[in-house]
Amino acid sequence: MKDLDPTSPPTAEIIAFRLTEAVHEHRILPGTKLSEDEVGEIFGTGRTVVRQALRMLAHEGLLTIERNRGAYVAKPSVKEAREVFEARALVEPQTARAAAERATDDDIALLEAHMAAEHAALAADEAGRALKLSGQFHLELARIADQATIEAFIRQLISRSSLVIALYWRRRNAMCESHAHHALLDALRRHDGDSAEEQMKGHLLDLLSQLDLRDQESAMPSLREALSQ
Repeated sequence: MKDLDPTSPPTAEIIAFRLTEAVHEHRILPGTKLSEDEVGEIFGTGRTVVRQALRMLAHEGLLTIERNRGAYVAKPSVKEAREVFEARALVEPQTARAAAERATDDDIALLEAHMAAEHAALAADEAGRALKLSGQFHLELARIADQATIEAFIRQLISRSSLVIALYWRRRNAMCESHAHHALLDALRRHDGDSAEEQMKGHLLDLLSQLDLRDQESAMPSLREALSQ
């Protein structure tokens, strides 16, 4: 997480980054209200800058801004939760195939380091951080596949997936199972596009099967507590 410069108020970009991190790590949960005044007090800046930051998150699909009510962390419906993972199951297998065909030794080394960080987060019982790293693993595959337009689409889907998992995930101690990413990485090492595609299909279907697609209610920590972690 980026450090704030104590000598000057943070920019809208820094505030948006910090809020995004907190949402992806499930320190700020779906349905949480982000008051302009409270966010401004926490970050030591004015409402204009905060409003810019909140609009950035809304553009990414992480917030909904309601007239006369304010900004809330987006709360995907059961229908949207299904659609998000079904869309990923349509798009990401082909991306995994392309990544396997294009992966270099440097790409493999980066993914290995990324997986080590993911495992370290799980070992430290930092489930939210592990989830964020897991999503980034999928984004790295899209980058390796050299599919910029699809990468942008997958980035939006993974942002929505983080919200879906916060609401509907049944096994919070096992986000992206480690064996699934290991199997994908092995396919990339072998440049085996068929295997990478099949591994990704199975992985995403398994993730969908771990969703408890009923309306959920979650306890909300205070915004200040969430951002101080």
